[in-house]
Amino acid sequence: MIKSIVKAIIYILLYPFKLTATFFINIFKRFKFSIAFKISTSYFFIYIVIMLIVALITSAGYLIFEFEKFENDTIADDISEIESAFPDLSNIDYKIEENRISSIEIYDNNLNAVYPPNSQKRYSDNIITILEKLFYNREYIYSSSFIYNYSTYYVNVSYNAINLINDAERIIFLVMISGAIGLFLFVPIVSGTSYKLIGPIKNMTEITKTITVNNINTRLDIKGTQDELKELSQTFNEMMDRIEEGYKTQQQFVSDASHELRTPIAVIKGYVNMLDRWGKNDKAVLEESISAIKNETESMQDLIEKLLFIARSDKSTLTYTKEDFKISLILNEIEKETKMIDSKHKLYFKFYEDANIYGDIKRIKQAIRILIDNAMKFTPQDGYIMVSSFIQDDYYVIKIEDTGIGIEKKDLEKIFERLYRAEQSRSKEIGGHGLGLSIAKIIVLGHKGKIKVKSTLGKGSEFSILLPYL
Repeated sequence: MIKSIVKAIIYILLYPFKLTATFFINIFKRFKFSIAFKISTSYFFIYIVIMLIVALITSAGYLIFEFEKFENDTIADDISEIESAFPDLSNIDYKIEENRISSIEIYDNNLNAVYPPNSQKRYSDNIITILEKLFYNREYIYSSSFIYNYSTYYVNVSYNAINLINDAERIIFLVMISGAIGLFLFVPIVSGTSYKLIGPIKNMTEITKTITVNNINTRLDIKGTQDELKELSQTFNEMMDRIEEGYKTQQQFVSDASHELRTPIAVIKGYVNMLDRWGKNDKAVLEESISAIKNETESMQDLIEKLLFIARSDKSTLTYTKEDFKISLILNEIEKETKMIDSKHKLYFKFYEDANIYGDIKRIKQAIRILIDNAMKFTPQDGYIMVSSFIQDDYYVIKIEDTGIGIEKKDLEKIFERLYRAEQSRSKEIGGHGLGLSIAKIIVLGHKGKIKVKSTLGKGSEFSILLPYL
């Protein structure tokens, strides 16, 4: 029983401290995490600072006004009397006795005390000294000078300023009281406004928490938002559009790459099974299987190398071994090689001008080779293929024209996408993986160049590589 009573008493005694500790813990938590609380607190401190400034300016203005009035009404007469009575000031000592003036000090030209003769005080006309005397000693020191018997004398007259200082303090107190009363109206208004402003951000936070791969098409609602919050929401939605587009492109790329790899793997597996069943003793089947497996393996190796090339480009690890060289070296090699491997088309090579290029010789040759190989694939037998080159403005232009099957207008914007092949190029006879143009574009852009295409369905295509020259 006694233990229970003691525990109850201890609990009651500690309860206020517990409440206070909880209060401050919650304050610090909110200050750490709540933007609305930070905004409200900031406005609160700004309000306090403004209130203090207003109080100080009001009281200072009051003091300045009263001292100016006092100088015009009283001090001017006192200084005039002091100058008239000098050097015998006994007839104005009544002002000190009546407490109108705290003290009068007069100094000669060397600032030595003349009146009272044994005064230890020093002449003061420094604003810092005047303010110090005003707030610590409640005295207002007025400084002046006059001429007597052709000599200059300096005067310090100290006035009792207790009443004026007390009035200024009352003004400060009244302003602070008024500000404190206004604070009761200011705090709820600012707090409500802050939470209203932060409300859309909270909604954004809750929505972004729900976004996953399965609902990547979720977007922020920009209704009701304005100013910077609306701009933030729009920017976030645009970013999500780009992420979604990139994610879908990546999914499509993975799907297409898997499809491209699945076909040769299925072919290899089929021939392996055939060899396992009856091809071991059949020479014809054995040779056919080996040839097919070899072709499909080479196709897979080509596809994988192209995919690795694109992956290195995406990771910015693709390097170029650049040097200065004559572009004619590459073009002449390509002309010679093309004529050696292609006897089915009418080939024309016209290199009108030469130029110095700073770049990777092998990569640039690879890009040109890709375009020529495409022209050879999609141009019927006995069709025309022309490769020309010339200088145009700031670029050296390499143009590949053909009289092939052409490209539909709807496909022109997509032909540089990875693993994209137009309907006309999907036949088994033509082959390919749809990566060549993507690689050519990467190489050209890596040399700060441009790649352009024009095409008419059924009439042919025209690809142009534009490289900056030295």
